[in-house]
Amino acid sequence: MSLELSIEFFPPQTSEGMEKLRATRTRLALLKPEFFSVTYGAGGSTRENTLATVMEIAAEGHQAAPHLSCIGSTREGIREMLAIFSARGIRRIVALRGDLPSGMADAGEFRYANELVSFIRAETGARFLIEVAAYPEWHPQAKSPRDDLLNFRRKIDAGANSAITQYFYNTDAYEHFVTEARALGVTVPIVPGIMPIASFSKLARFSDACGAEIPRWMRRKFESFGDDAESIRAFGLDVVTELCQRLIERGAPGLHFYSMNQAGLTLELCRRLGLLDR
Repeated sequence: MSLELSIEFFPPQTSEGMEKLRATRTRLALLKPEFFSVTYGAGGSTRENTLATVMEIAAEGHQAAPHLSCIGSTREGIREMLAIFSARGIRRIVALRGDLPSGMADAGEFRYANELVSFIRAETGARFLIEVAAYPEWHPQAKSPRDDLLNFRRKIDAGANSAITQYFYNTDAYEHFVTEARALGVTVPIVPGIMPIASFSKLARFSDACGAEIPRWMRRKFESFGDDAESIRAFGLDVVTELCQRLIERGAPGLHFYSMNQAGLTLELCRRLGLLDR
């Protein structure tokens, strides 16, 4: 079975950002990804930019997968988005719970991602391939690992086709999660999310917020480089290349790259992995 690659972007907020993302997409298209996904801001705050980016990707002949989050949304609003996606030929959605925008108190008509998946299936049948999120190191708001696993299974039981994980740097966490999910009867592909490392300070802030662990040995090594950006980049490439190699060797169904709208690190990782000329 061939390894499927997918790549995530966030929707640019400026015309300059859109131009830069077009150049990034042109370079990353060399990887022949299964799809490009586009994130969706808290409470739908980037709705129009997400849609515009998705439409551009589709117009270029690539498979596009918009993120769709349900917190702060209404059934009618989600129904409208599904109709737009369907009319534009979009056939894949990343369905997420999402976060409430700062200052917003009302969660809307959906509370959890499994409710969104169920709604999409009820409204559109099998029209869309639905991706959902998975958390090998457990969602930071989960009551317990067991509770998080059961929440994950509910999303799959609701009709999700596959899952993409939060990024991680410990393959044991991913393998343990997959084993636990399989024991609960989950059979869909669980694709590891891969975060290339360009800046350790940014990675540390983001990881602290989302609950992804940076192993102590990695953290200390990065800290030892101080402001030496070239050493941070080189070490990050070595670490993530080894992570990906181990995942591929152990049967991961694909790799989903969190590109941060940059091409260089993802391309270099795939070159090292022998995935650039597939």
